[in-house]
Amino acid sequence: MEIFSKNDDQLISSLEAESSKGMQRRQFLRYAGVGTAAVGLFAAEACKKDRNSYTGVYLGSGDIGILNYAYALEQLEAAFYVQVVSNAAFTTQFNADEQTLITEVRNHEVLHREFFKAALGGNAIPNLTVNFSAINFANRASVIGAAMAFEDLGVSAYNGAGYLIKSADYLLIAGKIVSVEARHAAYFRDLMTPNTFVGQDVVNVAGNGLEYDKTPQYVLGKASAYITTPINADDLPTS
Repeated sequence: MEIFSKNDDQLISSLEAESSKGMQRRQFLRYAGVGTAAVGLFAAEACKKDRNSYTGVYLGSGDIGILNYAYALEQLEAAFYVQVVSNAAFTTQFNADEQTLITEVRNHEVLHREFFKAALGGNAIPNLTVNFSAINFANRASVIGAAMAFEDLGVSAYNGAGYLIKSADYLLIAGKIVSVEARHAAYFRDLMTPNTFVGQDVVNVAGNGLEYDKTPQYVLGKASAYITTPINADDLPTS
């Protein structure tokens, strides 16, 4: 299954129309809080090695590598929620309020995906392919469980890679996005078990009260259960 469906352009256009922005690439970046200098840096930064020398989709190195890593995860999440909302069972498995909020989550993830695509420009990885056959989209518990797993994984991914980002502008954006992902995670945890929003599996309750973080290698290993396109993360920074 291709992550970008033929209906995505219509969805993106609709989201832009709703926000009354109609943003082009540089407008999108400025709206998100990335200054002109950062845009220029992003355009100028190049991958250290020839992409053609790698097996699999090459994420790159430095900040470009980290943001391509985030872009891959946002592609995965956007594809999942697009399928959730478009599935015929969506209106029978979720009540009206839940449908509204889950549709908003889908909109967030599509916009996150499009932000990275626009910001990375020619350095962006291609569209990835996913396989959600392990998820029963006609079953409420299966959808909520998958959503919770994706959101928890996304939060741990941003937390685990944030310190590797050199640009203060990119770090600011990552912080803004991970805060949205954490809101999503809390919402789906509450749907799974009412009147809860967090668990000891994601927050170190007995210690410092901070969210756990995961390395890119761990996260990509988990994501590979759904992303069928091979991904090469060999040059991602480690310190």
